[in-house]
Amino acid sequence: MDTIYYGGPILTMESEGDSPEAVLVSKGLIKKVGTLKEVMDAAGRSVRKHNLDGRCLMPSFIDPHGHIVMNGQMALFADLSECGCFSDIQNTMKKFITENKITAKQVAVGFGYDHNFLEEQAQPGKAVLDKVDETIPIMILHVSGHLGCANSAMLQLAGIDENTENPKGGVIGRVAGGNEPDGYLEEAAMMTAQAVLAKRIKPDLLKLMRGMQQTYIENGVTTVQEGAGSASAMKLLKMASMMGKLKVDVVVYPLISDGGKKLIDRNKNMLNNYKRHIKIGGYKMILDGSPQGRSAWMSKPYLGGDEDYCAYPWITDEEAEKYALTAVNSNLQILAHCNGDAASEQYLNAYEKALYQSTNPNKNNLRPVMIHCQTVRNDQLDRMAEMKMIPSIFVGHVYYWGDVHMKNFGPERGNHISPAKDALDRGLIINFHQDAPVTKPNMMHSVWCAVNRISRNGNLIGEEQKISVYEALKAVTINAAYEYFEENTKGSIKEGKLADLVILDKNPLETDPNEIKDIKVLETIKEGKCIFTRAERKNIE
Repeated sequence: MDTIYYGGPILTMESEGDSPEAVLVSKGLIKKVGTLKEVMDAAGRSVRKHNLDGRCLMPSFIDPHGHIVMNGQMALFADLSECGCFSDIQNTMKKFITENKITAKQVAVGFGYDHNFLEEQAQPGKAVLDKVDETIPIMILHVSGHLGCANSAMLQLAGIDENTENPKGGVIGRVAGGNEPDGYLEEAAMMTAQAVLAKRIKPDLLKLMRGMQQTYIENGVTTVQEGAGSASAMKLLKMASMMGKLKVDVVVYPLISDGGKKLIDRNKNMLNNYKRHIKIGGYKMILDGSPQGRSAWMSKPYLGGDEDYCAYPWITDEEAEKYALTAVNSNLQILAHCNGDAASEQYLNAYEKALYQSTNPNKNNLRPVMIHCQTVRNDQLDRMAEMKMIPSIFVGHVYYWGDVHMKNFGPERGNHISPAKDALDRGLIINFHQDAPVTKPNMMHSVWCAVNRISRNGNLIGEEQKISVYEALKAVTINAAYEYFEENTKGSIKEGKLADLVILDKNPLETDPNEIKDIKVLETIKEGKCIFTRAERKNIE
């Protein structure tokens, strides 16, 4: 049945001045955009009329970087996001263990603590976690996803002791004055422990399938990313798809350093082509860590602590160059995690070299992406513009960790985090992501961050980097579609495009900029079908 949407503001995202009266949806596509009469004339005999009653219709949101499978996994773990001290973490983990009847043959996992906001201003290592339980392996994951802590039982399970050396691209915390592990695990060290604990976790698959996409759907997101695709993640997504449980489109980027080529070779039919809501978009590589965790690779030292500390790279220049060339020669897009400006430099150098060496005639049209861009410099933005590289900016850092970045980097670098305005001024096609499950996929919060640049403590962070509401909305719709080469099918309300839509309770362009974060998603529509409604739908004839 056809559906006509009318009776409220309609943001097409085709042009800021567009103000059509109505939109006709037919067979999952946008059939007509125009006056109510034009749309009525174009409709078939069987038609539903959806009166927006003053609410705002716009294209649904597109997630340009996140981890949908991990989002589901973290929903199954203990939620540590509200913990303000060590005792809060201990009590939360004890409750989680009791409620889930976890034994020493299993493992207890928590997610979402942030040492920056704990009273102790320290990592809750094994001395803290051993007080929860000494026999059950316990691991808690930092909100950044780059750090974590383990109790003694978990360290033993992972084979980490005083004789274990730091892995390449990672750090094992040590008790002062010796080599005994203190439970803190950073970057590659944490990944080693995670690989061990994964073997003991037997998740409820149906609950995982629901949890991995529900927060996206509730926030009006209909295209989602699996930004570090593994064989197990792909298996789960394909299972959800075959069972008819996958409601959103998922773009997968296998890790090029961890079997990415094999995963693509086994799923060539999904390469740049959706099969039951799943497609492979290219490769992903990780070059550094987290700025709030002080593991992002910087060209100049962090403030406080060791005056020469700049953190470290995940891989060598030679490896980065090899991966970039592999992607370009394979005619594939590549996404690179770069938080520190030294990591950005490594990526830019590697990709420039790949473009020079490759004979691929399409090499300049692959839309490479720099993920996060927290401390990218203006000279690097200039080089990105030359390479047509896309900045996918985690603009929520301004709110969540802006004050921490000011402390870690000082005012000059701190005010330049998430430099959306400088990127736009250079003609770059920016988009915004939330890196879920690091933060919730709340696009209106990201829009609010980009427009206001207010930190958690109420401080203004880099006023000169503010952008307009319309520019910010483009970053989560049509610009995000561009990253996936889908600007001709998604990201705006245009005849012939998919009817991927969202209804908001207010028009963002007519809302006080300070209140944009409070705008609610009332309905999420994927290819003409409602997949989420906040209340019982009314005003439909």
